[in-house]
Amino acid sequence: MAKHRRPPASAPEKTALRLGFMPLSDCAPLIIAYEKGFFAAEGLEVELCRETSWAAIRDKVGLGILDGAQMLASMPLTSRLGIGGPRFNFISAMVLDLNGNAITLSRELYQQLAAIDPHSANCPAAAASALRSLIKQRKPTQPRLRFGTVYPCSPQSFELRYWLACGGIDPDRDVEIVVVPPPKMVSAMSDGNIDGFCVGEPWNTLAVQQRLGDVVASKYQLWNNSPEKVFAITEDWAARHPNSHQALLRALLRACIWLDQAAHRQQCARIISQAAYIALPEDTVALSLRGYSQKHYAERPQYQPDFHVFHRYSANFPWLSHSDWYIAQLYRWQLLSEPLNLDDIASAVFKPDLYRQAAEALGIDCPKIDRKSEGNLHEKMLLTNSTQLGPNRFIDGTIIPVGGTLQYLKQLKLAANALDTLQQANPEQRLSNQ
Repeated sequence: MAKHRRPPASAPEKTALRLGFMPLSDCAPLIIAYEKGFFAAEGLEVELCRETSWAAIRDKVGLGILDGAQMLASMPLTSRLGIGGPRFNFISAMVLDLNGNAITLSRELYQQLAAIDPHSANCPAAAASALRSLIKQRKPTQPRLRFGTVYPCSPQSFELRYWLACGGIDPDRDVEIVVVPPPKMVSAMSDGNIDGFCVGEPWNTLAVQQRLGDVVASKYQLWNNSPEKVFAITEDWAARHPNSHQALLRALLRACIWLDQAAHRQQCARIISQAAYIALPEDTVALSLRGYSQKHYAERPQYQPDFHVFHRYSANFPWLSHSDWYIAQLYRWQLLSEPLNLDDIASAVFKPDLYRQAAEALGIDCPKIDRKSEGNLHEKMLLTNSTQLGPNRFIDGTIIPVGGTLQYLKQLKLAANALDTLQQANPEQRLSNQ
């Protein structure tokens, strides 16, 4: 529980900062920290810079044009590995939010799935299986169905692939996946350039409201309470400005605490829907922020209180086990082949101790461990007397215990020689014959 006391702190080394964001509902922590004066209270003069793509954010932070930014949760990791773009040594000490994405299909494609299996409307797994049946029915002369995602190694890309794979679809052979910036997803669908997409809100809601698409799965349904965006800077910037970094983390933490109060969500929508930020109607932005998902135009929105989580469930803590999962997906989809020590790469990128420093300064309790099992919680759980975790189930029922990443990859039938090489780099992880 936050006690909101103003801590004694060393003066920031740099006070005039430029921070980047993308026009998505979960840019809210940066916008609220600015609009509510949380940055100013830390002695920071922040300029917020709306960017056009995740690649632009990556490059501008990496090259020092921006001091820091909202980033995809996987981006600091993949950028350090040089996957999907140039190599930058980013670090992240704070997750900005959990959940918030969805998979939306064009109305035509959705109706075809509903005709195959009416359960597609309310069951993501059934929709994926129906899509597999439809793909088998298509003529060899027909082009592959095309799906949009926001960045090659983004959470959205991994979530889309996870959903397709749970229906028996090979994302690299059976469909085509292309990169489309979030603000252009709806127009790409309207123009017929893509048949579906995985993106953050409010762009799924906008597609439904414009009668262009239907939502078949939310990020929460694919992996309950998984990380979505992080705040990231370069390792060099952090070394040169440790006090400025802590001031930023404290301001963003206060914004996330403010955001997780239900009474503030409509006000948040009013602020971030402005032209300088998302530039969409307040009602469109407010829907998911208030905990509602409009899956189909003709139906009432469904209440999903954890659609956006900004602070509860230890949401802001940078779990190293989340890094393990992203690395596993890179191996699964053959985006990574070199052997890595999972602990070394995770601890180089994600900084739980820096988060703990900022949280302690604000009187916020946080986890004392750096990793946790994933997929094992079907309901909320108290980690300590004041620290709670939320459900973390995967759509396919997978459970990945601490130290179980290699075993998880074995279950996915990663090549034996690749597993052998990985085990040599991670001798503490033992593969069983099960």
